[in-house]
Amino acid sequence: MSEHFETVKQLCEKANAASYQLAQTSGAQRNAALYAMRDALLANQAEILAANEEDMVHAAENGVSVPMQDRLRLNGKRLSDIAGALGKLAELPDPLGAGDVFTRPNGLIIRRVHVPLGTVGMIYEARPNVTADAAGLCIKSGNAAVLRGGKEAIHTNTAMTTALRKGLAAAGLPEDAVCLIGDTTRESANALMQMRGYIDVLIPRGGKGLIRSVTETASVPVIETGAGNCHLYVDEGADLNMAVKLTMNAKTQRPSVCNAIETLLVHRAEAEAFLPLLGEALKAFHTPVEIRGCMRTCAILPGAVPAAEEDWSTEYDDYILAVKIVDSMEEAIAHINRYNTQHSETIVTQNLSHAAQFQQCVDAACVYVNASTRFTDGDEFGFGAEIGISTQKLHARGPMGLSALTTVKYLINGDGQIRT
Repeated sequence: MSEHFETVKQLCEKANAASYQLAQTSGAQRNAALYAMRDALLANQAEILAANEEDMVHAAENGVSVPMQDRLRLNGKRLSDIAGALGKLAELPDPLGAGDVFTRPNGLIIRRVHVPLGTVGMIYEARPNVTADAAGLCIKSGNAAVLRGGKEAIHTNTAMTTALRKGLAAAGLPEDAVCLIGDTTRESANALMQMRGYIDVLIPRGGKGLIRSVTETASVPVIETGAGNCHLYVDEGADLNMAVKLTMNAKTQRPSVCNAIETLLVHRAEAEAFLPLLGEALKAFHTPVEIRGCMRTCAILPGAVPAAEEDWSTEYDDYILAVKIVDSMEEAIAHINRYNTQHSETIVTQNLSHAAQFQQCVDAACVYVNASTRFTDGDEFGFGAEIGISTQKLHARGPMGLSALTTVKYLINGDGQIRT
């Protein structure tokens, strides 16, 4: 066995042992731990922000893009929000316990109760908020967490995890319920993917390449999340001012997140009026947005550059927008279903039948009408923080809150029944 494998195995063994202790705790105990973790983040703010500044310096030196640096950056407000999310989690109902009860004709009483998955592994990129969100969601749902973040955020993640573990200890829960893998090499990630027997589920959160690597390599069960090639379609007869507002929000508010749009589809009947309006809004925006358009788009927007085939399937995570003019809503739906990652899609329309058809026919976890895709988020859905956006169809789909981190157990009580 390699040194990387043995190091990761030891951490996973500790977390796995802690998961059995967590499974025996009450909702009140876990909530007390969340409040203590929140307080520990705030009490250690200076150390965490200093560590983050070190990561930011390295990111700039290594040519990390500006939008990706924004993902990485922490300040007092962002850290306060991250800590506050732990307090909000504590206020949510306990996801464990209560379920259905039914009695069979032979007198057997069967209860279906919600229980933790056990030990949850996370592989994610340069987003330190994921460290606290994942730890909090796992503790609330009675799971242990083994976290492996990207090298860009290693100092921040280490400082945050140290604080979170202090909070767990202060609340009387095992510190090893939250473990961070300090080695950010590919070997450590590969080792975590092979921890069958110690990790019950592995959740990759990041770009398409990371998710593909995990799903193709892991021997541990995987929930696919994150990759977001999202679309906004402007329908014939749409409110064009609304369409501009939604496009600007979905593309430019935070272009590096998975629920930002990457492609804009416009019905040909609205293209001549809508695209110049959008062009003016983009010119007024503080950061230039590159348009990669089809031939008809380039004829209307002189600043657009011709799109290549790969642009329709690219998650840019940047101030780049692919634009295509389509002849019908059916063409828009076909384009989306061909190129999307089954994450979040939206239509801007005033036609109720078109809205219903779009929501029925588009294959994605979240399908919107007249709203920005940026709402695909656990907190915005009222689930608390989310551990990821599932783009698969089994077990969990869409923003994964507390219920997605549970499974069921059947408890059967009898008085001597035998099967004949």
